[in-house]
Amino acid sequence: MANTRSSTAKAVARRTAPSAWQHTPTRWTLLWMAISLPLVAWDTVYVLGRPHTMEGGAIHWPMYVPYRLYAEVDHVYGWKAFNANEGFTGAQGFLNLIESIMYVTYLWIVLRRGEPRAGATTQRVVDGRMAAWAVLVGFSAAVMTLSKTALYWLIELFGNFSNIGHNPMDRLVFLWIIPNGAWLLGSGYMIWSLGSEIVDGLALASGTKED
Repeated sequence: MANTRSSTAKAVARRTAPSAWQHTPTRWTLLWMAISLPLVAWDTVYVLGRPHTMEGGAIHWPMYVPYRLYAEVDHVYGWKAFNANEGFTGAQGFLNLIESIMYVTYLWIVLRRGEPRAGATTQRVVDGRMAAWAVLVGFSAAVMTLSKTALYWLIELFGNFSNIGHNPMDRLVFLWIIPNGAWLLGSGYMIWSLGSEIVDGLALASGTKED
């Protein structure tokens, strides 16, 4: 009986004791994922489903009708790149799939392993090793997104804007720069937010005081 009571007391202590590492996703992180994940899924199916998702394809209408205009703005998504067998479009679509799996894994950890935060109705906190995994996976996915998006821009810069240079400036700003710039900002915020937690956790583990 004494051993049973001791084991129960230890289990309660483990559940109630604060963890050295805790993670609560920020509202901006959750908002960004709520917006970006459905859009990325839409885009990934378009890219990996070409030519069937392109104009004239069997599943172009109605889901991918907007891509008719975007393919005219950015030839990476149009027939020019497809007919030239350019690999970047499909490669970035495949990376979209990998990134999305990582983001969903992050959300799964937060939702399934997290507990309601004290004093909050919607926030959840993950602690211990699972919190570390959540931050690592989310940070890695955000780095992938930022790097891929930056590469997307740099290809145009170093390629003499061969895929977007035909657009008038107003159309380029509203249909290419702003939409694609959002992925730089969203992923950049996640890198800063989650990266700060990683640095804090490493500093805590090493016993280093905050500067």
